Amino acid sequence: MSHRKKPSNAHGSSQSTSNAGPTATQEEEDDATFTQPSTMQVQKGLEKLTPAQVDQKTAEVVQYFLVKDQKKIPIRRADLVKHVVKEYRNIYPEIMKRAARTFDQVFGLKMVEIDPKNHLYILINKLEPVTGASPITNPTNPKLGLLFVILSVIFMKGGVVRESVVWKILKNLGVDIGEKHEEFGDSKKVVIEEFVRQRYLEYVRIPHTEPVEHQFRWGQRAEVEVSKPNILLFMGALHGQEPQSWSQQYQEAHRAPNSSQSGTSSQR
Repeated sequence: MSHRKKPSNAHGSSQSTSNAGPTATQEEEDDATFTQPSTMQVQKGLEKLTPAQVDQKTAEVVQYFLVKDQKKIPIRRADLVKHVVKEYRNIYPEIMKRAARTFDQVFGLKMVEIDPKNHLYILINKLEPVTGASPITNPTNPKLGLLFVILSVIFMKGGVVRESVVWKILKNLGVDIGEKHEEFGDSKKVVIEEFVRQRYLEYVRIPHTEPVEHQFRWGQRAEVEVSKPNILLFMGALHGQEPQSWSQQYQEAHRAPNSSQSGTSSQR
């Protein structure tokens, strides 16, 4: 049982202490020891494998993504390498390239690395037209409707909103975080745990507040999956105004729709 953990501990223990602290998970240690293979290393690795072996491993990666994506939780490279790629890590780039092609051609999905630093991947619906309805506004999923409202509030208020403001707006809409909701149950838990874990929202403590206060921002998944122009269309319909009425938000929405996740996050 201990054979598989020993290499990671041997290579990663000193790194976890100096870089990630004593709370680093096993996956983080594994990822710290993983180096992206060079083109030459990949080529040499492919020469030792049959096409069938590479195809099989690619299929396993695709299946892993599809299963994990059901819960909308980003897939970590560390988990992927440790649990699926395993001894094929020397051809990791080739496997990911083939998996991305499969998602594109077979499923109409796009594999996106939303966090290049921590290597987190998500799948987004590539077939959805940019001008169409956001996948998040699906009326058959009330939970995503709740999320869309929160993302709209954050966007319209400049990208950062205190949690007290969000709770007040939700209460006006009949979602009181102090009471159990018939549809969502513990709605506060849904917002600050589920939506945050799925990377739709960031829930950040505001420094020097007593009692402690937090604020919400768009998460990395929202930046690549949610259409800001559609939010403006939604708000315009709600208030009977043209989207251009909100000049700052209009410029933000049309500057680089759904493609500036790293830039927008760092600016906020």
